[in-house]
Amino acid sequence: MPAFAPTETLADSDVELAHRVARGDTRAFEQIMRRYNRALFRTARAILRDDGLAEDAVQEAYMRAYGAIGSFRGESKLSTWLIRIVANEALARRRKDVRRAEVMPISGGDAVDLERPMVEDGPQQMAERGEMRRLLEAKIDRLPDSYRAVFVLRALEELSVEETGAALGIPEATVRSRFFRARGLLREAISREIDVAFDEAFGFAGARCDRIVAGVLARIAAAG
Repeated sequence: MPAFAPTETLADSDVELAHRVARGDTRAFEQIMRRYNRALFRTARAILRDDGLAEDAVQEAYMRAYGAIGSFRGESKLSTWLIRIVANEALARRRKDVRRAEVMPISGGDAVDLERPMVEDGPQQMAERGEMRRLLEAKIDRLPDSYRAVFVLRALEELSVEETGAALGIPEATVRSRFFRARGLLREAISREIDVAFDEAFGFAGARCDRIVAGVLARIAAAG
């Protein structure tokens, strides 16, 4: 992969990059992809709930964006424009899957940042962080379809209500209500998980219980 020229920096504006892509500059498009890959993947993943399908949708969305980028005029953010394309692609794929097979219904506060590092970086802390990430991702996956994409864009990507509405093609009032409901459902799901963990914390059944009982009985027998 050739290195960027000195003038090609992450400080380049979206509009400038878009103009360069429209003139056939693929290195500028690489900058755009690296800048917005995470946001587009999270959007597609929120809709499709599958890593592989999300990657395919993102790639197809990029191809569509590359062909249409000459129409981008900078009236909205490039990120919003791209997210709208990938959301449409992912939604189209989900509708196609729904038509092919029955879909099991899924029922189910603040922004959750899965990328924020913890203070400690030892092996145990990394494992704990990975486990927490898996828990959060699993609970987000179980949000209803209509709430999940809104939550990911608002909480994880920190898009504004206006940007989220524009990206998903829904009214701002709908963004607010779905985000509020999604946070509530997520809190409930995580609270239930914590309640179960409380019941199982410092577990006493099994080998530990048998070991203590045997030890006490042995001491009683020895004292007798």
